[in-house]
Amino acid sequence: MAVFTKINYSDISKIEKLFKLGKISKFEGIKQGIENTNYLIFIKNKKYILTIFEKRVNAKDLPFFMKLMSKLSQQNIRCPQPIQNKEGGFIFKVKNKRACIVSFLKGKDKKELSSKDCFTVGKNIAKLHLVSKKIKLYRKNSLSLNSWPNLISKLDNRINNISKNLKNTMQNDLKIIKKNWPKNLPKGIIHCDLFIDNIFFYKKKFYGFIDFYFSANDFYIYELAICINALCFNKRKNRFIFDKAKSSKLLKGYRSIRKLNIYEMKYFNIMCRGSALRYLLTRTFDYLNTPQSADIEIKDPKEYIQKLNFHRKLKSFKDYI
Repeated sequence: MAVFTKINYSDISKIEKLFKLGKISKFEGIKQGIENTNYLIFIKNKKYILTIFEKRVNAKDLPFFMKLMSKLSQQNIRCPQPIQNKEGGFIFKVKNKRACIVSFLKGKDKKELSSKDCFTVGKNIAKLHLVSKKIKLYRKNSLSLNSWPNLISKLDNRINNISKNLKNTMQNDLKIIKKNWPKNLPKGIIHCDLFIDNIFFYKKKFYGFIDFYFSANDFYIYELAICINALCFNKRKNRFIFDKAKSSKLLKGYRSIRKLNIYEMKYFNIMCRGSALRYLLTRTFDYLNTPQSADIEIKDPKEYIQKLNFHRKLKSFKDYI
């Protein structure tokens, strides 16, 4: 979540007329995140989220995201529910950009998860996967392995200001990862972006997931690899230190609901390396190309240099448990 597109009361008035929700009494930009513009809007003592789609989101993918959240909600997976407008659709335009309104999910994200939290999160990721497996929707992961060479090619010499020879390092890692990437593992719809700010707790208990705008069909263990990188390292000053207790609990929680087969465990390390490279690539691109006018917290790509270096030294699934 972030604020790239600024709106005013004239825009709000047009949105009010499109929906049967009532008068919007207040709206506030949400700064967290890096992809889409988000506003918290207030209507009759209720809160909603207005999302304006930017950047990487393809308009053709929007029906997938809306249907997915609707179907997950129907299957008791707590997530934002898209709100229909007067025309019966979910998508409309703001400032000539596509947008939607979704329900506000109670609770908030934690600054840091405990190992106990990681166990609970792992269980709920597995529940999400089991439910999503039954949902007859399909979207190709637009930021999968095949997209990474194109991302690397778009990085210019300014990348050396982040770290010398970083582009060469990325290219070398990509060769190894591509060579060892599996072709056939259990897959289904995954969230694809389960960072700590997309996991909500209410009254100190897990409550639900938000921000499904990267969701796609991919390997289930790729989701877990993303979570290992996003949730199982502790920041100490400028260093990111792997927390094996968190990793172990996350995987234990997941496996208490959905078992991993021997091939998923065999390829787990390469998935973690791939996930680290994917976020290093996108964060580097955003770091170099995000306009200064955007009201946004730009994430430092150096975090994922450290994480990629860490996974390079490991080989076995046991190293994570």
